[in-house]
Amino acid sequence: MSRKASGLGRGLEALLPKGGGGVVRLPLSALKPNPHQPRRRFSEESLKELADSIREKGLLQPLLVRPKGEGYEVVAGERRYRAALLAGLAEVPALVRDLTDQEALEIALVENLQREDLSPVEEARGYQVLLGMGLTQEEVARRVGKARPTVANALRLLQLPEEVLEALEEGRISAGHARALLMLPEEKRLWGLREILEKGLSVRQAEALKERLKEKAPKEPSPLSLELSRHLGLPVRVVGGKRGRVVIHYRSLEELEALLERLGYQA
Repeated sequence: MSRKASGLGRGLEALLPKGGGGVVRLPLSALKPNPHQPRRRFSEESLKELADSIREKGLLQPLLVRPKGEGYEVVAGERRYRAALLAGLAEVPALVRDLTDQEALEIALVENLQREDLSPVEEARGYQVLLGMGLTQEEVARRVGKARPTVANALRLLQLPEEVLEALEEGRISAGHARALLMLPEEKRLWGLREILEKGLSVRQAEALKERLKEKAPKEPSPLSLELSRHLGLPVRVVGGKRGRVVIHYRSLEELEALLERLGYQA
């Protein structure tokens, strides 16, 4: 077993409370989705395929639910719950556990991470909710079986503009593209997104956008350029070192004539 899978497996097992009853059958009408479910996007085609399978063979794996109000809230198995609704089931097998909001979110996160069901944005937002519940990044990482730098890097994605996050969730750019955009100044990140989408840039090409910006950025005038500008009353640019050129900018013939007179030129 890989290190990743092993860590996540231990995390989920540790989070699931021991004891409690076994599998029971609950009316599907008594269940409702978890508003804090980290996974937001479900493929309609995939749900339809699962619903067809459920109609033929039934729901083989129970849902994990917790008592909520007059019914139950789905903690783990949201996709199976949605497919069961499509399949028109009257009741479903379920494990009922008393869980806090934090425990419910941790279990939902780990279940989705094990299946690699979450998009990078969904994963980051799940971590953000856990942080909002008072956990540190180190504690979040330990709970979900991830390294702390992995959690920190995921959270950094949320610094990107919403338009970039939407493109990432929709698969129009990759996580590598998103990380490349984080290297750009905030005011240039939407520009970077347009460059990637319009020109079909690879991740490596997206990473080079930072250098392109540096090349385009106007250079600060040298002290000598500033001194000559003040002396002549016109913009001056000194290019080069021991050898080079002095460029004097004027905006009218009157300014040129005044400059020539100042330099002692007689027509």
